[in-house]
Amino acid sequence: MNRCSPRLAFPFLAAALIYLGTAALLSPLPAQAQTQNEAANGGRNFPDGTLRGRLRMLDFPQAELDGRLEVLAPGTRIRNAQNMVVTGSTLLGQDLAVNYLRDPAGQVQQIWILSPDEAATERASAGGKPLLNIWPFVTRADNEGG
Repeated sequence: MNRCSPRLAFPFLAAALIYLGTAALLSPLPAQAQTQNEAANGGRNFPDGTLRGRLRMLDFPQAELDGRLEVLAPGTRIRNAQNMVVTGSTLLGQDLAVNYLRDPAGQVQQIWILSPDEAATERASAGGKPLLNIWPFVTRADNEGG
């Protein structure tokens, strides 16, 4: 007794193969090692796209980053040289060497205060711009060149 004729089985088999092929193509690739110059010199590992700058905390959440006024993103994490989370109010008025990461909206979402050894190391980044991080908002002064 044949319950499934070959003509009916073919569409189900084809759909299953297409589904498995699509799932294999869309599955995430294994993570690649993130090597940064700071880690090679005994420092911390920082995510790809991290930038180097100078931070002076003003009235939290306002900060001056590389001489420009920034409003930090809600929930910004600031880590000190020992990699412990600190509040922005404890850093008022200090001029600090930092690595920072922007979120997709262009706001600073993570800040790492650098140790002297980390600050002395060159920062690995693609031409000074972050990898896979974007700044969608450009001021009029940036477009006019001053």
